[in-house]
Amino acid sequence: MANVADTKLYDILGVPPGVSDNELKKAYRKLAKEYHPDKNPNAGDKFKEISFAYEVLSNPEKRELYDRYGEQGLREGSGGSGGMDDIFSHIFGGGLFGFMGNQSRSRNGRRRGEDMMHPLKVSLEDLYNGKTTKLQLSKNVLCSSCNGQGGKSGAVQKCAACRGRGMRIMIRQLAPGMVQQMQSVCSDCNGEGEVINEKDRCKKCEGKKVIKEVKILEVHVDKGMKHGQRITFTGEADQAPGVEPGDIVLLLQEKEHEMFQRDGNDLHMTHKIGLVEALCGFQFTFKHLDARQIVVKYPPGKVIEPGSVRVVRGEGMPQYRNPFEKGDLYIKFDVQFPENNWISPEKLTELEDLLPSRPEVPNIISEAEEVDLQEFDTTRGSSGGQRREAYNDSSDEESGHHGPGVQCAHQ
Repeated sequence: MANVADTKLYDILGVPPGVSDNELKKAYRKLAKEYHPDKNPNAGDKFKEISFAYEVLSNPEKRELYDRYGEQGLREGSGGSGGMDDIFSHIFGGGLFGFMGNQSRSRNGRRRGEDMMHPLKVSLEDLYNGKTTKLQLSKNVLCSSCNGQGGKSGAVQKCAACRGRGMRIMIRQLAPGMVQQMQSVCSDCNGEGEVINEKDRCKKCEGKKVIKEVKILEVHVDKGMKHGQRITFTGEADQAPGVEPGDIVLLLQEKEHEMFQRDGNDLHMTHKIGLVEALCGFQFTFKHLDARQIVVKYPPGKVIEPGSVRVVRGEGMPQYRNPFEKGDLYIKFDVQFPENNWISPEKLTELEDLLPSRPEVPNIISEAEEVDLQEFDTTRGSSGGQRREAYNDSSDEESGHHGPGVQCAHQ
């Protein structure tokens, strides 16, 4: 897999370095639609960034260059400032990556390594109460035996095949007077620009200059953090010679909760009650995310309608970096009605006397027709719809004999 040296273009499109071509195209179309000058006249520079990032990453050769060498790979791979840089200057008026402020470089001028993104699954309880956990990661560090040189002093030589550029240029003749210039990664040095003799290579890292090391990070998930929020460990990503390490970025992924659904700082839940509770008041308890037992009371005489929502102020999620302030808890009530014939006719009459009176019965004329009201299974659909479907099928078959588009003429 390519060693991504710079993720700025991926960040512009909001995708990870290993994204597929299909997902890359989806991300580009979504952003291009949002920031198109016709729709968003003040986002011209942003639209240029999005278009340029997609232009590079949708081209396999350019993407390979960028993945391995970042901005510098695109510069050198284009043949210097007379190549791709002219195109960038023409489009952006500032040369290659001018619109980005050259953010792939660190403050001391060294090329900055890629950031390492890792998902971190957390429960809603973790986000409510806060959590400290340890995360074990494997990363590259400079070999201590050779100080990241790959071998003994003087063993590292510039690759003669590519003259230290890591890339080879091939010229192919397409037709008389027409040639095509192609670039490929140098096979002699695997794009490194340097070669080390077998006998002079470091025994510990085998000339790779870096070794794998297990890193244990202590991660603090603060109260009120949200799904998609990032926790950054600056400079803790892979090390490489001459490169300032990038960051380890943990992306919070909230696991689904069996009772609560989160909406910003608010919580939502559904509670089932019976008809007697809906009409005569109720009391129920539930366990909150911090294990507190919460008692909810509703007084007699106040009716709960099916599907109605009531709110408990201050029992939602804590605010990020202000955990003493909390959102609200919204409870939706699902009223469960009794089964058929749950009470005797005599008791039913007594119950009716207690309930609000019926509306007046309308006058029924003698020619009126009485019909039966039957149970209906919503999963099967109405028989009328089935008859209509059958009718449509037969009409389709008949239309095959008359040819398409045959209609009855109105006289």
